[in-house]
Amino acid sequence: MALRQIIELSTETLAREFFEKSVGTWNSQRRYYTLKPDVATEEVVSVITIEFLEQGCPQLIELAQAHHLEDKTALTFGSYVTWESNYTAKVSKPTQGSTLFGVLDNILYRDRGFATQDPIKANYSMTNSQTLCLRTEYNRSVFEEEIKLIGENYRTRQTIMSRAGEEIMIGQYLEKRITE
Repeated sequence: MALRQIIELSTETLAREFFEKSVGTWNSQRRYYTLKPDVATEEVVSVITIEFLEQGCPQLIELAQAHHLEDKTALTFGSYVTWESNYTAKVSKPTQGSTLFGVLDNILYRDRGFATQDPIKANYSMTNSQTLCLRTEYNRSVFEEEIKLIGENYRTRQTIMSRAGEEIMIGQYLEKRITE
């Protein structure tokens, strides 16, 4: 086996373990800092549910089709994430949604992006077995995210959003497991 394949296998194995450890329902407290003067910080509270998906399941086949992958069962694992969010400073109804993630080698396939309904891909790496790093690019924007498991019941996330080489927003998250 070539060295690149061993490294990718190892990274993919770490990512699978990370996805499996993330299964459950989480209470997520988020803050979005816009890096422009006079723009208020947004605070959001969400309930997020994460399900692990095995290779060949209908959701991953659908995701592979959306990305026009030749082998519709190529995605080795993934997750299905649902959420319900409330913006604490705004008087607005809760927002709900879902997204699919699928993994193949060092690419994370998604059925939608942060700011688009179109299917997108992110490059991912694992700095260790507890930390997933993502880099996603589309529509002249770059999203760099780090998700870190803290023990069995906490996760932290940080997202830096840039456009045209300039950082425009930082999202910081603390997530506490409600159920497994």
